[in-house]
Amino acid sequence: MFLYVGAVYVKAGHITIGELIIVMAYLAKIFGPLEAISDSINGIQSSVASAERVFSLLDKDPDVPEKPNAVPVSRVKGEVRFEQVNFSYHDGMTALRDISFEVKPGQRVGILGTTGAGKSTLINLLTRMHDPQSGRILLDNRDIRDYKLGDYRNLFGVVLQEPILFSTSIAENIAYGRPGATKEQIIAAAKAANAHDFIMSCQDGYDTLVGERGMQVSGGERQRISLARAFIKNAPFLILDEPTSAVDIGTEAAIMEAIGRLMEGRTTFLITHRLDTLSKCDLLLHLEKGRLQEVTSGNQPDLLENKIKRFKKQLA
Repeated sequence: MFLYVGAVYVKAGHITIGELIIVMAYLAKIFGPLEAISDSINGIQSSVASAERVFSLLDKDPDVPEKPNAVPVSRVKGEVRFEQVNFSYHDGMTALRDISFEVKPGQRVGILGTTGAGKSTLINLLTRMHDPQSGRILLDNRDIRDYKLGDYRNLFGVVLQEPILFSTSIAENIAYGRPGATKEQIIAAAKAANAHDFIMSCQDGYDTLVGERGMQVSGGERQRISLARAFIKNAPFLILDEPTSAVDIGTEAAIMEAIGRLMEGRTTFLITHRLDTLSKCDLLLHLEKGRLQEVTSGNQPDLLENKIKRFKKQLA
């Protein structure tokens, strides 16, 4: 278009060919910055939309409020007591009803129950992802709502069925459990989690990128990285939620060996459908439809074994 108009002006004698060439050169130099500005505007609009979503989330009232006079907490004995705890979600359906039990420091607690029994809800209340509508949960004889929320949640190491890994290196994913950890501490945690050998077999070792949600490593490798993260955190409480449900038998053996070391000296809550792993628990909690059906002590090994057998038949 510009060339056509310029040619008309040259033919009419208003400008020379040299002046037309200069104008075309200037226009060519202008197009680049204009295109960059257009691309930047698109990016800015997208960023503004994302920022609005972030700020709307930050402006929401927290689901779990912290008391103004909450006390800090770092290390604890590990005694937990539920006292007539009731909880319902927003739909009004009761998830847990009249839950009462006591866990001594260092005990291993197995949680049994069919799907929807309230196992995950129980763990969410313990870690203060929600607060009960009535009743209370005590840690070392003090209501957990009296503690600073960040300090309290930092007492828990968590290993989930689907580990959450970030799109960064293996070392950084392990160090997430303890920001500022040294390379030696990261390697020691990986060895304890039976992860060191497979990490060293990777091309970049501990600097290997795991990809989005850890998709560059296998399920068993993701689980062992998650275990290493729990080792390096060294928290007094441990939550294990179906840690071996998505791995093969060989990998399960390596993971269970690492979990055995990880549970030593920690108050542990274990949710699993692989009932053989519950035989080493000190306490079994059987939940069904939000109610605590039975509490079985590990001090009664025959009773514990019979309970596991009965639950196997129930699942069959």
